[in-house]
Amino acid sequence: MTMTVVDLEKGAPEDTPRDAPQDAPGEAAEGTPAGPAVAAAGPDVPRRIGGVTRSGVLSVFGAAASGLCVAVLLFGELAPFSGALGFFVTAYLSFLGIYAVLTGLEEDGQAVRDRVMTVVLWSAGGLMFAALTLVVGFTAWRGREALPHANFFTQDMQAAGPLDPLTHGGIAHAMLGTLIMIAIALAITVPLGLACAVYLNQIPGRFSRFVRTIVEAMTALPSIVAGLMVYAVWILNLGMQKSGLAAGFAISVMMLPIVIRAADVVLRLVPGTLTEASEALGAPRWRTVWHVVLPTARSGLATAVILGTARGIGETSPVLLTAGFTAALNADPTNGPMISLPLAVFNFVKSPEPTMIARGFGAAAVLMALVLVLFVIARVIGGRGPGHQNKRQARRAARASRRDAQRFTELHTPGLDLFEPAPASDTGESNSLLGGAGNCATSHNAPAPTDGEQPPSSTGDAH
Repeated sequence: MTMTVVDLEKGAPEDTPRDAPQDAPGEAAEGTPAGPAVAAAGPDVPRRIGGVTRSGVLSVFGAAASGLCVAVLLFGELAPFSGALGFFVTAYLSFLGIYAVLTGLEEDGQAVRDRVMTVVLWSAGGLMFAALTLVVGFTAWRGREALPHANFFTQDMQAAGPLDPLTHGGIAHAMLGTLIMIAIALAITVPLGLACAVYLNQIPGRFSRFVRTIVEAMTALPSIVAGLMVYAVWILNLGMQKSGLAAGFAISVMMLPIVIRAADVVLRLVPGTLTEASEALGAPRWRTVWHVVLPTARSGLATAVILGTARGIGETSPVLLTAGFTAALNADPTNGPMISLPLAVFNFVKSPEPTMIARGFGAAAVLMALVLVLFVIARVIGGRGPGHQNKRQARRAARASRRDAQRFTELHTPGLDLFEPAPASDTGESNSLLGGAGNCATSHNAPAPTDGEQPPSSTGDAH
């Protein structure tokens, strides 16, 4: 017994045996989907990581207002709390909790943690920026009375006293002393610090680990200990006098571990593939360090030098022990006492006279400006990071590329081309030589075979 099945593609019925095996339920024929049609899933929508959204802004401001209200209720009505610091801490913690709850109404747990940590980091950054602005602004505001006078930058305090007005005396001797001392310290610290950092990075071993441990321990060395060491060795044992040179030695002791540790961290970030590629080309170790490692980490090394300079330029106790104190201008670092800006600030602000206090805050403002100038100079010398060029470096690279292209052109213009066709006579000789050597290839100069004539076989038997 047969049943008729209509083929929809051909439009004609066909007979199929009744007893033919049928497909099991849930199974489909080859090439057709099994079971009911499965709805296609929608595309995954990635979660937005950064940026500002309307709901996010409303959540932040709503949580801030709610946290402030909670702090007001706790400190004013519900609990016997008091104190401005406790008020702000309570308001901030309430703000974080309410912001997490509001964010959790729309996002999952991972997004809530991400938003809360973002707010915490922004708050910490804003707090640090506000503290820095407060310090700089307060110092400049308190020194506004002394800074407008030109004599404040050109005169010393040799002929001026505490009761003299701000139109007499200045800090020229302290400015010159600071520049001389920090120059001596940098001349000692930069080569020694970078050389030690390169040694720790390029020559690992037991001794390098010992040196790294000593360097990390010296970063916590109190400044008064460095001053006492230089005072005992340079002044007491060797019999030298207090001078700017001795102060430079003491400042270099404070700067050296900072520069070594920061430079070592920066040199570790240089990719090892660069040094491996340089050594694979046959370059010795010193050339790899000089031409590959140091240029790659140049911007980070400039930052390391700035960190050490900022540490040394603000020291007071080592300068007081090794350089002494003077109110006159002294440009000789090897003879006579010398004063720095931090020491001048210390002596000015401890006076009860308002003019001396104004001179002290003015000197502090000049010290911060000097640090800023040194930072800008180091940034210019250090340049940008690896892979980033400024306009001058881009022009220099373009000029070098043009010179290389011109040199390659001059080398290849008047020369013999390896792929240039050889003369006919040479070709014949080479073909005859190839034919005499018994090669399978036929000579291009041999006559073509006529119709019905078989070409001579190169592998035939010789008769």
